[in-house]
Amino acid sequence: MARPTIKDVARHAGVSEKTVSNVLNDYVHVSDRTRRTVREAIDDLGYRVNLAGRHLRSGRTGIIALVVPELEVPYFAELAGHVVEEAERRSLTVLIHQSGADRERERAALAGFGSDFVDGVILSPLALAPEDLRAHTGMPPTVLLGELLTDGADHVAIDNERAAREAAEHLLGLGRRRILTVGGQDGPGVGTAQARTRGIRSALAAAGIALDPSWLLPVGAFHMADGAAAVGRALGGGLRPDALLCLNDQLALGALRALHEHGARVPEDVAVIGFDDVEAGRFSVPTLSTVAPDKRAVATVALDMLQHRIGETSRAGTAAAPSGAVPRDRIVAHRLVIRESTGGAPDRVS
Repeated sequence: MARPTIKDVARHAGVSEKTVSNVLNDYVHVSDRTRRTVREAIDDLGYRVNLAGRHLRSGRTGIIALVVPELEVPYFAELAGHVVEEAERRSLTVLIHQSGADRERERAALAGFGSDFVDGVILSPLALAPEDLRAHTGMPPTVLLGELLTDGADHVAIDNERAAREAAEHLLGLGRRRILTVGGQDGPGVGTAQARTRGIRSALAAAGIALDPSWLLPVGAFHMADGAAAVGRALGGGLRPDALLCLNDQLALGALRALHEHGARVPEDVAVIGFDDVEAGRFSVPTLSTVAPDKRAVATVALDMLQHRIGETSRAGTAAAPSGAVPRDRIVAHRLVIRESTGGAPDRVS
């Protein structure tokens, strides 16, 4: 069967070829109803953009880069899946790159990896500094995920401080008062761990409880082994928490193992809550309470913002983001998911 063309999509959707082109290029002057009709026709026919032809005609490849610290952390793997799925709906191709939380790799991503092969970049930085953004004034269109480094690029995140405060308030509402923060980092930094720690401190202060520095359990990385090791050291050193607030689900899953090995019952002796709502938490024993960011919304909003900036660069006739463009900051939803590890009901699994 011949590969479907724009003409086929237009005929199937009952619109002009120009309208199909406008939808593919994400032009704003298309109604939501028409956009949905065209996208449904694209899905029905299995239409795919001819990247080589598009590049020759427009100077754009239809390829974007998604740069995350590591895919071994399930949150980033699940987020990448949402980005790829949403990008396919827009006839975009996603190249996924692991930065390893290395500053030079993240700076290379800001520079488009030294080529014009990608139209834009979605970057989740861990090592990047604010001055790195200021230094890359000619960078390709970029959307940052996670905590806001500075006002140098568009940005999408949940309200991490508020989310952590709500998680701590949940534990306090259960009567827990000796709450250890696994992965906590005190101080004025701009990272996600610092923001979540500030939220926990705020909730404790409102309950009349001062945050003891010994209740913060730093970790070398946010893996299960790090959570198990941190909690094991705390328990072995004589700390007797009645709750653990872990700054991601991997740390929480490791913490569950350490608690089991020390004979602590969850949630009877120690309540445990994590962050990210990864799939493994729905199958752990007990199932894991967590803060669930709307990962699909993160992907959708990030792509919306990136395509808008790519359109601006195309209209400006340059490969770099227009100078003087005002960065936009978008906050997406999160919710608490209460499961067995803090006394809730188990998920139904099949």
